[in-house]
Amino acid sequence: MLDSPEVGAARPRGKRRQSAKMSALLLDVSNQLARANNLNDALRIMRDIATTTIGTERGSVFLNDPSTNELYSRISGRFAREIRLLNSIGVAGTVFATGIGAIIPDAYSDDRFNPNIDQQTGFKTRSIICAPLRTMKGEVIGVAQLLNKIVGTFDEADLVLLEAIISQASVSLESFRTIENIERTRQQELDFLAVVSEISSELKLGPLLQKIMSAITRMLDADRSTLFINDEKTNELYTEVGQGLGATSIRLPNHLGIAGAVFTSGQSVNIPHAYADLRFNPSFDRKTGFFTRSILCVPVTNKVGKVIGVTQVLNKRGGTFSADDEARLKAFTSQISIGLENAKLFDDVQNIKNYNESILESMTNGVITLNEDGKIVTCNAAGRRIFKAPAEAIIDKTAETFFVEENSWLVEKIKAVEDSSASDVFMDAQLTVEGERLSVNVTVMPLKSGADKKLGSLVMVEDISNEKRMKSTMSRYMDPALADQLLASGAEFLGGQSVEATILFSD
Repeated sequence: MLDSPEVGAARPRGKRRQSAKMSALLLDVSNQLARANNLNDALRIMRDIATTTIGTERGSVFLNDPSTNELYSRISGRFAREIRLLNSIGVAGTVFATGIGAIIPDAYSDDRFNPNIDQQTGFKTRSIICAPLRTMKGEVIGVAQLLNKIVGTFDEADLVLLEAIISQASVSLESFRTIENIERTRQQELDFLAVVSEISSELKLGPLLQKIMSAITRMLDADRSTLFINDEKTNELYTEVGQGLGATSIRLPNHLGIAGAVFTSGQSVNIPHAYADLRFNPSFDRKTGFFTRSILCVPVTNKVGKVIGVTQVLNKRGGTFSADDEARLKAFTSQISIGLENAKLFDDVQNIKNYNESILESMTNGVITLNEDGKIVTCNAAGRRIFKAPAEAIIDKTAETFFVEENSWLVEKIKAVEDSSASDVFMDAQLTVEGERLSVNVTVMPLKSGADKKLGSLVMVEDISNEKRMKSTMSRYMDPALADQLLASGAEFLGGQSVEATILFSD
């Protein structure tokens, strides 16, 4: 039976109206997305258009994260959060992997559906429609998923409509995602430079290690990190501080374990499952109560390429360490190696300084050092005892203001040594301290750097007053030469000696 002319004419008009309606919808999609300020806005607008147009209870738009092989969706609102799931499981993962849309009239009868999500959220999923999100080049970059059609059930027309909406939105979504990635990279670079600048200004090794570990943990979004430095004297990797270790100091042979393997080979190691690697030592976990899941360990090299330590980062939050994480950690360690060597050098210099100061404090002779401007820089305990003055009454005084009146001859001797750059010794000289005359042996010598640059002067004072008084007393009762011999022989000689003697008796 043939259609009437009126019916035949109505069909093209119906198709034109449907086409016009679709064009208006797609234009509305473009207009609303044009008002979006960022990726979050674009995802929300696309979700709202799809759920309203098709008439569903809920909807989500998932984008793929190639660095973690996860699909993620962002939920805006007062408690904004991000949902992530593997891009190879579930309904969304299957659609992403195959690139083919899916209509599921009964969710609980489909093996791909995960009911745990309903149990966690309290929502009841009845039906699902899911379509792939493609770029203009045809690459699948995510999926759009709608739940529970309000009127009727999902059909092919709904799938076609959903694919048309997300196809129209894909250009804007890809643009916003690119902008977000650029902004994230830019922010990471700014944070990177800020951290490197902060670390470069720290010279003390302990605080420097703490700053480095905090920066690495924050930068890679990990649970913990530790920086081990090689001790060339003991062939051990050590760290004085470690996140989560309290005051525990760790030392281990520099060829054992994962850290030792990285140190000896100079190659990075990225381990997604620590307990599956035979090099991993679980005793540290048992000792600290920490559970290690994943490990990223890279060598720390100095400017000449020598490995001076390793950086070890534990437990990437939300997954495993990526190649991007490894590249960022390598770049960071290459920048901090100079700071580490400077801090180690400063630490060594400080140890030498403390060692020298300990020697000076233990000496029985007074030692005073003056800088090139003639100001007193140091005075040891013996010097303070001889001159009967506290440190604050000596330090920062010039030679002219400290050695005054009867002691001013010492100023002239210091200037003479500075001019000649040759040491001079003054035996049995006289100094007056608080009205008491002291007999002293004085040595004045110039201080020079390795490049023969003048640094100042050193004055060593030996108080011989007691020895001189004892010699004077003994000389009253014996030959002065014998008195000198007794004093030179020390206290043991004064106590007497046992020797064999022969006595001749004669009539």
